[in-house]
Amino acid sequence: MDHAKLKLDELNRLSVEEFKNTPKADIIFVLDNIRSAQNIGSIFRTSDAFNISAICITGISATPPNKEMLKTALGSTESVDWKYYPEALQCVRELKASGYTIISVEQTANSTKLHEFTPQKKGKYALVMGNEVEGVDQQIINESDIILEIPQFGTKHSLNVAVSAGMVLWDVYQKMFLGR
Repeated sequence: MDHAKLKLDELNRLSVEEFKNTPKADIIFVLDNIRSAQNIGSIFRTSDAFNISAICITGISATPPNKEMLKTALGSTESVDWKYYPEALQCVRELKASGYTIISVEQTANSTKLHEFTPQKKGKYALVMGNEVEGVDQQIINESDIILEIPQFGTKHSLNVAVSAGMVLWDVYQKMFLGR
């Protein structure tokens, strides 16, 4: 069995133009006042990997071309569509009016555990990721259709927002598109 690492030219990478012209997964990230530009850059990179529709950046969150963001985004700010909103609530309400199911990733009294969530195969989902300290704003939680929680078993019950975004996107994506 050959386990040789693939070289960069063997990865069949799309150009930015090819990426822009491919059909997208009907998933959008909403970044609710994310403080760290590096976390935002990481979420851009993950969004590119899973070919999602867009990222909505809100409030105090940095927008491209932020130097700290570009360190982790590795060019994905050019491939992934994004839009800035001064207020996350406005963004969420627009997405909801456009037929998106609003999913906040947060720990609440009645949250659904990530592994118990089954997305619709042809659903439209907006995944709201909250501030690194305060989490998702309560007004956004109140507007949400679903609250997803990543089960945790250690002492902190806190994950980095970019790590959480990757975990949730992988879980939703594979259930929607990879038949799991």
